[in-house]
Amino acid sequence: MTKKIGLIVPHDYKLLSIAAILEVFETANKLSKTTEKHFEIMIFQSAEQIIQERLFGYIVNSIEDSDEKLELILIPAFTTDNMSEMIAKNRKFIPWLQKQHQFGAELASFCTGAFLFAASGLLNEKLATTHVDACSAFTKAFPLVKLKPEETLTADGSLYTSGGSTSSFHLLILLVQKYCGNEIAVQIAKIFSIDLNRYKQSYFSTFRPNHLHNDTLVAMLQQKIESQYSTIEKLEEITRDIPTSARNMTRRFKQVTGIPPIEYLQNIRVESSKKYLEQTQLSISEIIEKTGYNDPKAFRKVFYKMVGMKPIEYREKFRVQ
Repeated sequence: MTKKIGLIVPHDYKLLSIAAILEVFETANKLSKTTEKHFEIMIFQSAEQIIQERLFGYIVNSIEDSDEKLELILIPAFTTDNMSEMIAKNRKFIPWLQKQHQFGAELASFCTGAFLFAASGLLNEKLATTHVDACSAFTKAFPLVKLKPEETLTADGSLYTSGGSTSSFHLLILLVQKYCGNEIAVQIAKIFSIDLNRYKQSYFSTFRPNHLHNDTLVAMLQQKIESQYSTIEKLEEITRDIPTSARNMTRRFKQVTGIPPIEYLQNIRVESSKKYLEQTQLSISEIIEKTGYNDPKAFRKVFYKMVGMKPIEYREKFRVQ
């Protein structure tokens, strides 16, 4: 089934970012084995921007006048270093992005596109990344976002971001793999000379624990969670012998890793379940048991929140043949 996706073309957009996005999705359409395209690509601008009916060969749609409900929205990088000014110029996109997300659309930003994405509030308490040189300014502007400067890309539920340079291609391949499958993703990686192994590592290890710190107590709790995640019933079980109060431990842990211990445990469990789904034929019930969940409903809820799809859908998309 053709997926309806929207690319916004805001003020101060970076032409190279627009070109990369269009080229990858159009290539995916050309690789379709049927007459049906994988994607219907739509261009969106604010009404005040539109000076011609077509842009890059596509009909231009107004965000104020369009009632389209999209499945994926793409936010390109920006040319300016003055991100506050850029956000002000493009403020009309914010309520539209929020509304589309409420309707069920997934959102993805590329490089400095994360600034406009974060201005919508949708990235609050979510993982994100952006161009490495823009990370300091991003953190100051959006302290509620869990910025991961070292990441090539992030996938937090239905929200995606990429770093700078070729990181955009890694995110594009991830999205193509999700919507079109492994075969098309591999073909595109070859066409654009993208290191697919690096891409896979970034995605399948979406949650990469930070061990590069000097807090020995936090490191102790990290080790316990990572080695005992499948048998932990309550975090109190593994914190009793750590010489500090539970409150102080939680504060220090969140300061160092960016998330509290319970969320860290959930991430470790979900990453483990993803590997079982990718690499084994274990049933969902068996995977739930192996990853330490007692409540199948709770597992499915956490998995969907973090991955953006149901476990069975994930297996269908990413099963290693």
